[in-house]
Amino acid sequence: MVGENLKKERFKSRMMTKMKKYKLSTLTFFCLFLCVFLLFSCSLKIKPNASLSYNNIEIFTTIKGDSKPFNKQANLHFISQAQPFELTPTIILDPSKTFQTFIGIGGAITDASAEVFAKLPKEKQKELISAYYDANKGIGYTIARTNMNSCDFSSDIYTYVKENDAALSSFNIAHDEEFKIPMIQQALSATNQKLKLFFSPWSPPAWMKDNNDMLHGGKLKAEYMQPWANYYVKFIKEYEKRNIPIWGLTVQNEPLASQRWESCVYTAEEERDFIKNFLGPTLKNNGLKDKKLIAWDHNRDLIYQRASVILNDPEAAKYVWGIGFHWYETWTKSDMLFQNLQKTKEAFPDKELIFTEGCQDRFNLDSINNWSLGEKYGHSMINDFNNGTAAWTDWNILLDEKGGPNHVENYCFAPIHANLQTDELIYTNAYYYIGHFSKFIQPGAKRIIASSTRSQLQTTAFLNPDGTIVCVVMNSTEAKINFQLWINGIVSDTVIFPNSIQTYILKNNN
Repeated sequence: MVGENLKKERFKSRMMTKMKKYKLSTLTFFCLFLCVFLLFSCSLKIKPNASLSYNNIEIFTTIKGDSKPFNKQANLHFISQAQPFELTPTIILDPSKTFQTFIGIGGAITDASAEVFAKLPKEKQKELISAYYDANKGIGYTIARTNMNSCDFSSDIYTYVKENDAALSSFNIAHDEEFKIPMIQQALSATNQKLKLFFSPWSPPAWMKDNNDMLHGGKLKAEYMQPWANYYVKFIKEYEKRNIPIWGLTVQNEPLASQRWESCVYTAEEERDFIKNFLGPTLKNNGLKDKKLIAWDHNRDLIYQRASVILNDPEAAKYVWGIGFHWYETWTKSDMLFQNLQKTKEAFPDKELIFTEGCQDRFNLDSINNWSLGEKYGHSMINDFNNGTAAWTDWNILLDEKGGPNHVENYCFAPIHANLQTDELIYTNAYYYIGHFSKFIQPGAKRIIASSTRSQLQTTAFLNPDGTIVCVVMNSTEAKINFQLWINGIVSDTVIFPNSIQTYILKNNN
């Protein structure tokens, strides 16, 4: 205050001198002095600014140990502050810098999910569909993935054709009509037919492969490349006959993995040539060039190498919409390699990145409430989006109390499990962590800058089509963090609790 008073006295002295110099009347001087004094006083104080573009903030919080996920807290308001302070943890938002367009978030409707779903009472089926696909009551999924032919999360090994039927004249999807198709149709209905469904093959029929086995890797034989390309077309058309639109497809699930379940190996050059010479032209010639063709569909570690081989070939690249990836590179004891996504997006900015699968494996019912399940999702989603990802798809949306069914005992966690002994639905915190993104970020949103001044504050942000800003903040530490949200010279004080995730909705009330 001493400094402020001294400044005022010096200012008054200078004004008296100018008054004498220019022979101003006392009244004129007083009016000028009053106006300048008020402006000067305002500049010394931080005060609420009613003319802000974003002048209201809603907060939704999920905290470890709190029984109320998506708990809505009291609204926050901004005050003017031109410069963030170095000692104050801050998240800096800049909606003038936009990046990829958000497509959506979802999960896979596998054979396993559909079989468990069919065993639930009708009221529990309705609850599950609402929990995933209702944007108000649930978390607003807009994407789904399913399997073509069997995968590990099937109760049996199957294809849609008879042995050695290269003409595919016996092609029949009756197997899917028992469980998968009815569940997919309910999901479509819950999203007003807006659900974006894509599919992936785990293996061609055994007789098309050099190991004569749908399991244990092997390769597609050269003489069956065209029949196998035709197989995708048959699958799409059969599903669409049943009013299930297909949005996209991947070439092959995990094409470098020789698994003890359904698998088929392609090198980068082999996948490129299959796309260029068979799958791409076959889709185009059958009126399906609008389907989103996704290459790779494997881990982040080798994503750039695979993308560069395929997309540097113009004849292959013209058929490819995007590059899919999983998060299982951690099996090599590596951290998640988000920087490889950034490199791929920078090198091929006209192609999209889509997360096509991720789950926590080694299911154990005793660990179903482990908070790290959700934090793994939050960490991956924040960093995947910040490195250019446009769409994000979880693995099974529903499994039973054993983490299956799975015909090779590769049991895993899902966001929701059904205890078929009690008909109970068990919501893991992964469901809520995913929901902090999918419930609030709207398809068509643009990612914007969300720059954190502390590594403990993980964050991403999007500008929705309706003008709201969605900022997701995660704290996986054991400490409460007081911090500020700063945007264009205005700031709001807030706090995030230990082991929690928050979604901030910045609303434009003008």
